[in-house]
Amino acid sequence: MTEIPYAARPLFRPGPRALNWLIPLGMGAMGWALYMRYMVVEPALVGLACEAGLESAGCYGRAAVLALTAWNVFGAVALAAALVQLAAPSLAAFAVGLVFAGFALVFHNEIAGALAITLLILSFARPGPATA
Repeated sequence: MTEIPYAARPLFRPGPRALNWLIPLGMGAMGWALYMRYMVVEPALVGLACEAGLESAGCYGRAAVLALTAWNVFGAVALAAALVQLAAPSLAAFAVGLVFAGFALVFHNEIAGALAITLLILSFARPGPATA
């Protein structure tokens, strides 16, 4: 089995089948993040109820989002996945980077999210995985 030379490999481009999964995945991630931010995290009444001891899935999700946002986890995961995608393009790394970059942009980690999106866009100029 001979390996295709690096320069002769086609660029990384998700096909139509992959896009049928990536588009709803990205839209769903942004929708969930916007819902969590504007309907669960930011309203004062929800915050007061959760801090008063209300035990619901929304309060547990709120606590998780606030903890992850305080440590900039969304931005760190987005940057890590984007760097992996830039080094060795794959569909899985692109999907993880896309989802977490969306989370980072919505949950006040704009710099890391924007940098991750930039690296994901730059990964389109890299040769895709070798197939022989």
